[in-house]
Amino acid sequence: MVQHPPLTAEAIETFLEETLEAEFSFLRLDELIAAIHPLPRLQQDYLLDWVKRISTTNIEIAYQFAGRAVPLLDQLDRRVLETWALTAMDTYDRTGLRDALLVIRNVEQFVHTSEIRTSGTVFEDISGILFTFIRGLSGRKLKLEQADAPFTDSETLYLPTVIAWMETVEDNFRLAKAMVAFQWAQTRYGSFRVNLHDALADYPDQAHALNCFFALETLRLDACLARELPGLYRDMLALRQALGQTALPAGWDSFAHELAAPDASVTDTLRCLQSAYPHPAPAPVCYQGELRPDAVASTMAARLEREKMLLRVKLAELVDDLHPSQREEDEKKPPVFNLKEPEEGNVPNIDQFEITLNDMPVAPPEDVRQLITSIKLDLGDIPPEYLTPAGDGEYDPKLYQDEERDPDAVWQGTYHEEGAHLYPEWDCGRKHYRKNWCVLREKDVRPGEAGYVAEVLARYGGLVKHLRKTFEAMRDENRVEKRQVQGDEVDIDALVEALADARDGSEMSDRLFTRMHRSERNIAVMFMVDMSGSTKGWINDAEREALVLLAEALEVLGDRYAIYGFSGITRKRCEIFRVKSFDEPYTPAVKARIAGIAPQEYTRMGVAIRHLSKLLIEVEARTKLLITLSDGKPDDYFDVYRGQYGIEDTRQSLIEARRAGIHPFCITIDREAKAYLPHMYGAANYIEIDDVKKLPLKAADIYRKLTT
Repeated sequence: MVQHPPLTAEAIETFLEETLEAEFSFLRLDELIAAIHPLPRLQQDYLLDWVKRISTTNIEIAYQFAGRAVPLLDQLDRRVLETWALTAMDTYDRTGLRDALLVIRNVEQFVHTSEIRTSGTVFEDISGILFTFIRGLSGRKLKLEQADAPFTDSETLYLPTVIAWMETVEDNFRLAKAMVAFQWAQTRYGSFRVNLHDALADYPDQAHALNCFFALETLRLDACLARELPGLYRDMLALRQALGQTALPAGWDSFAHELAAPDASVTDTLRCLQSAYPHPAPAPVCYQGELRPDAVASTMAARLEREKMLLRVKLAELVDDLHPSQREEDEKKPPVFNLKEPEEGNVPNIDQFEITLNDMPVAPPEDVRQLITSIKLDLGDIPPEYLTPAGDGEYDPKLYQDEERDPDAVWQGTYHEEGAHLYPEWDCGRKHYRKNWCVLREKDVRPGEAGYVAEVLARYGGLVKHLRKTFEAMRDENRVEKRQVQGDEVDIDALVEALADARDGSEMSDRLFTRMHRSERNIAVMFMVDMSGSTKGWINDAEREALVLLAEALEVLGDRYAIYGFSGITRKRCEIFRVKSFDEPYTPAVKARIAGIAPQEYTRMGVAIRHLSKLLIEVEARTKLLITLSDGKPDDYFDVYRGQYGIEDTRQSLIEARRAGIHPFCITIDREAKAYLPHMYGAANYIEIDDVKKLPLKAADIYRKLTT
C-alpha cells in the first residue's frame, strides 16, 4: 500500500478555510491546524473527512468536533468517535445547536455511555432487518417498537434501545433476533389464550406464580421453535450456552419433557404450574424478556371487539358479492358460514382453513383470511357468532378503525407531528440518515369528473380491446421448463452438453427434455404517480389516461395493484394520495379518484418511496414491483433537497426497497433523465418516453414486458 506523506500546514489550512467557510464564520484556525499537522496521514485524512461531513450539517459543530477529536484519535475506537459525531448531528436536527454542542463538549460522558454500544446492537440499526424477518413469519402481522425491556402486548414486539448482553455485535444481533422470535412464538402458539389474572388468582404469591408460569411457557415455546425454526433455535441455544443458561432446577426436566409434546398447549402449562409452584423458578433466559399480562389483556380486549365486528361486516360484504340475491332470501335461508380446519399431525395449522357459505366452498379475500387467522390466534377457534354476517345498521366504523383527522386541517396553525408517519432521510454529506426527518400523511384524492374514465375508454377504444386480449393471453400463457427428466420435446442445448460429456468420459445427464408449464402469476405492483406542480397540463392528463388503461388491463390479468400519488412542500409536509389500495376493488369511487389526480406541490421522492415500499412489503406476493410515473428529478421548495442531496436520498430509498425484495422501475418523460436516473434506478430499470402523448400507449406495454 502506498504511504502518502502527511499533509502540510498550508494544505490543512486551505482545506479548513474552504470547509469551515473561515472567511465568513470568523473561526480561529491556528490552534486547530497546529494540532492536526503532527498527526500521521491516515489520522489526518480520517479527521478531515469527518469535519467535512459534519460541516454539511453545521460549521460550528464541525469546528468544535475537530478540536475535541484530535487528542482522542489514539484513545477511542473509531466506532465510538463516529457515533459521537453522528449523535451530535442528530441532536442538532432534533433540538438545535446548543444541545448538539453539549454533546461535543461532554465527550467523556458520551464515551462512558457508549462503551456498551460499542459491542452492542442498536435498535435503530437493526429494526429494518428484524421487521422484514417478522413479516416472513406466520400468523398475525406484528409491529416492532422500542421499550425499556423485551415484551409483547400481542400486537407489537418491543426491544430495548441497546442490546449488549453478548461480547460481539454479531452475537447481540442474534440475541435481538431470538427475542423477536420468542415474542412472536407467544402470539403464534397461544400463550395469551388464558386469562392470567383469573388463572393465578388462587396462588398466595402471584408474582412467583407468574414467574413459574412464564418459565414453563418458555419450555413449551422453545420446543415449538425447535420444531418450526430449527436453524434459529440452534442459535438461541448457543446464546444460552454462552451465558451458562442451559441447566434447569431440580424437578424441572419432567416439565420440559411434558411440554415438549407437539400437542402441548397453554392449558398444559397451567396444569404443570400446580406442581412447579412450590419450587424455585428458573432464572430467565437471555431472550425471554418480560411477561406483562395487563398490557396483553387491554390490547386483546380492544382487538377482539374490533375484529369480531369487522369480520361480520366483511362476511356480509362477501355474501353480497357472491350472491347478490341472498339478501332477498335471508328469511327463507339465511347465509351460514362454516370453517373447516385441516390438521398437520397433532397441531392445527393456524393459517390454513376452508370457508363454506351454505355448504358451498368460497374463496375469501386476503383481508378476511388475515382476520380469521388473527382471531384464531387469540381464541384457538372461531366462535359461531363471529361467523354471522352483520345485518343492516350494525356497522360502526369506530369499532375497528381509528378516527382520522382531516389531513389538510393538520397542517394549519402550529405544526405538530401527532398521527403522522416519520421517516429518515439519507444525507449524502454526512453519509448517514437524518432520523425521523420527514413528516408524511396519507390522504385520499378528491374525486374528479364522474364520466372521465368512460371518456378515456371511448377515446382509446381500439387500444383497450388490444390490451385486454394481450393481457388475457398473459394470464393463460405457459412457459417452457428446460432440462427435465421427462417432457414433450428434446432439449437441444441439454442434449448437446450431454453428448459432449459422454465423449469426455463423464456421466451423461438424463435431463434432456422440455415441458410446458402453466405459469401462476403472483405479482403485486404499486404505481407511484408524480403529482408535483410541474405535471400540470399535458403531463397530468397523460398520467391519468395511462392509469385508466393500466387499470382496465390489470383487471383482466388479475394482478394485485395499488395506485398512490405523491407530492409535498418541505420535509415537514410530505403527502401521499390514495387512489386505490391493494385490497380495494376497481370501483366507481376509484375511477373518480383517478379522474381527480391533479398537480400539487413539489417532488420529495425518497420519503414517498419509503412509505409505499412499506405498504408493498405488507402484501404477500412472489414478485413485487414499484413503478414510478414521473416527469423530472427529485425537488423541493427552496431546500437542500434540490440537486445531489435529493438524488442520493432517492437512490438510497430505492436500495432499501431492493433489499426488501421490491423491484423498482421508473417511466419518465424528462429528456434530461439520463443525467440522473441510471444512478438512481440502474441502467436497465427506467425508460424515457420522448413524447408525453405516448405515455398512455407505452405504459401498459412496459408493464407487460416487466412481468413476463
